[in-house]
Amino acid sequence: MKNIMVHSLTTLATRGSRAALCAFALLCGLAPGAHALESADVAPLAGDDFDAKSVAIDNLIATHDAASLALLKALADDTVAATDAGEVLIQDGDAARDAATGKPVAADVAASAQPITLNNLLRSKVAGAVSGLQLSSPDVEMRRAAVAALLKNPDPAMKPMIDAARAKETDPALKKRLDTLWAMTALHNPDAATRLEAVKLVAARHDLDMYELLRPLVAKSSTGAWNEADPQVRAAAQQGIDALDSLQRRSQIAGTLFAGLSLGSVLLLAALGLAITYGLIGVINMAHGEFLMIGAYATYVVQTLVQHYAPRAFDWYPLAAIPASFVAAALVGMVIERLVIRHLYGRPLETLLTTFGISLILIQATRMLFGAQNVQVENPSWMSGGVTVMPSLILPYNRIAILAFSLIVVGIAWTVLTKTRLGLFVRAVTQNRRMAACVGVKTARVDSYAFAFGAGIAGLGGCALSQIGNVGPDLGQSYIIDSFMAVVLGGVGQLAGTVIGGFGLGLVSKAIEPFWGAVLAKIAVLVLIVLFIQKRPQGLFALKGRSAEA
Repeated sequence: MKNIMVHSLTTLATRGSRAALCAFALLCGLAPGAHALESADVAPLAGDDFDAKSVAIDNLIATHDAASLALLKALADDTVAATDAGEVLIQDGDAARDAATGKPVAADVAASAQPITLNNLLRSKVAGAVSGLQLSSPDVEMRRAAVAALLKNPDPAMKPMIDAARAKETDPALKKRLDTLWAMTALHNPDAATRLEAVKLVAARHDLDMYELLRPLVAKSSTGAWNEADPQVRAAAQQGIDALDSLQRRSQIAGTLFAGLSLGSVLLLAALGLAITYGLIGVINMAHGEFLMIGAYATYVVQTLVQHYAPRAFDWYPLAAIPASFVAAALVGMVIERLVIRHLYGRPLETLLTTFGISLILIQATRMLFGAQNVQVENPSWMSGGVTVMPSLILPYNRIAILAFSLIVVGIAWTVLTKTRLGLFVRAVTQNRRMAACVGVKTARVDSYAFAFGAGIAGLGGCALSQIGNVGPDLGQSYIIDSFMAVVLGGVGQLAGTVIGGFGLGLVSKAIEPFWGAVLAKIAVLVLIVLFIQKRPQGLFALKGRSAEA
């Protein structure tokens, strides 16, 4: 017996498993009823009847002696096999021992044994039992991990282990979680007072996963009788369900609001540059979406360069990608304005058709340069993951970063247009081009700078979009129509209107989507905007100045 224990300890140490060592120490500390199992107790494990296997595993858990727990641990490690004669063996490398008696078996018998298979339900039950072993571990972190595992899949058969651990636990936070775990396994206790206490503890957890535990208590069987006979327990279960329903509604509302703000921030970044090129200059630029695409590909290029030349600085590549995307889109915008658009001012139809052709050229050029397939831009580590603010509601860090980034870009655009010399000239040209020219403003140069600035802001939008999806040549086509709608809704030439229009469209779209779907939601938004423009053609904020009165 001593040799077997020493051999097992050596094997566990070789594997380096901390959990296995703690489990073995627990087994050695139990009463000397080791190997109290009978062959009949473990024989069902060798058969094909999964119900019989389930009963046998439940009996092992309830027995709670060293041999039973050692067998459960072996089942979890897939080291249990069965011979043709129905003997259940615990394998240890090339050697094996009888699961009931603990005696070694012949090498030829061990070699001929076949592994015992368990379905997912039984594997889950065994995993819970092994976690129950760790509830008595002296390591608080191991106990915490065991409780977390059992909370995901509570098993009433584990109640004896949980009761023992609950009585001995000294950590206050872990004791509270053990109380919840105990409640989840005590919902079907014969004592009504125990069930009532369990229901209250489960309901107080405020976990939406508790629905499946509480609903059967307020339902009726096929015969019309209540599943839960005690009315107080049923009332407590119903109160818990009502509280969870309220929590779920709040979570859904908060999720919809965040999704709307997230979509609105994307639309805002796409529409902000358009508000300058279309609202202030009056150019209907159908190639505006391609400035988004240029900014996204500039981000991809920066990411690739950083990965190749400075991989340790990868987490900070967005700091270099932001100015790169702005400059790349602004330069392309300035070239387009000086070569083409400058000659089409005052001719909206020709401008629309020409910029549409330019968008096709830019898309094809991108396909030739980077390929037709999408490219992937990876998030830095500080933008991966999310923060849990409510049950079933996780806010992704990349979406939060884009929302904050869009507001910063709005602040920069507002500062440039209201606090700088360029902004003064742009506003002067917008309100009265001829008068501005008469006082010495070079209107052609102002148009070029304003167009480049609007294109650069669109490039920043592309940089942000690259963090939430793949980058492809057709990236900008998905946002051009929504961008125009945001600008028209807010009021042509009004940055404040563009902000409200972008966020408003995002919120309305996400509010409608759960009922009608994404496509019908977009159609509904378009219809609402058309109706709004019929009543208020100038948008939410009317443009002031002589050009508005003309």
